[in-house]
Amino acid sequence: MHAVFLVCASCLLGNPEPSAVPSYLYQPAHHVDDLHRCPSVAYVPQPGDIMLATDPDRFWTITHNLALAGQPHNSAIVVARPDGSLATLEAGPNDTLFCRVLDLLPHLKEYEDKGIVWIRKRREPLTPEQCCRLTDFAVRQECKKFAIVRLGAQLTPLRHRGPLRTWVVGKPRGDRDGYYCAELVIEACVAAGLIDPAVARPSATYPGDMFFERSLNPFLRRHFDLAPCWYPPARWTACPCCRPE
Repeated sequence: MHAVFLVCASCLLGNPEPSAVPSYLYQPAHHVDDLHRCPSVAYVPQPGDIMLATDPDRFWTITHNLALAGQPHNSAIVVARPDGSLATLEAGPNDTLFCRVLDLLPHLKEYEDKGIVWIRKRREPLTPEQCCRLTDFAVRQECKKFAIVRLGAQLTPLRHRGPLRTWVVGKPRGDRDGYYCAELVIEACVAAGLIDPAVARPSATYPGDMFFERSLNPFLRRHFDLAPCWYPPARWTACPCCRPE
């Protein structure tokens, strides 16, 4: 009970030390492009925000296109560590083979150095209970394997994503031995109580489904909607090209 209280308190307190990395967001829009929609505003991160990013590597572009996933290619969720510092929970960050909880702003800067980064901010802060559940889930996933075999299955008929099969398969599994990126984000949202498990399909969801409001998948198009609780994606930068507000 004392441990739970401390974690909840740390969620409310936020990051005890400011990062040296500047942090700004441009104006939100459901467009995967290289435009800077001015003006920029200071980004104050909070648990539950979702990160999305592109990877210019040709391999990921080709494989995502073959899977009809398109852009963006990466996704992660902002979590509070037990000490209150903010981090990203991500499966396979920077082409590694493990799930990691990494310092938030330095990690965003690494992605910006090679591509484009967006943030879907929470419209309302998480409750202390939601934040605790998200923290607890994130701690349990640290250093689990990246599910590279199941990711590869997205290019085959064995995948859980399809016009009919997504209605019955791909449901939340809770703690797994490993995850790929979008799967981990959706499982984290379910664990924290941010998404209804009845309509969540972690193993059939791609980063693009979290970026756009309309999925190509019929089940997700009907049931999966982040708009009520998350703002549209806004491009993140450490160095705005127009004056911040």
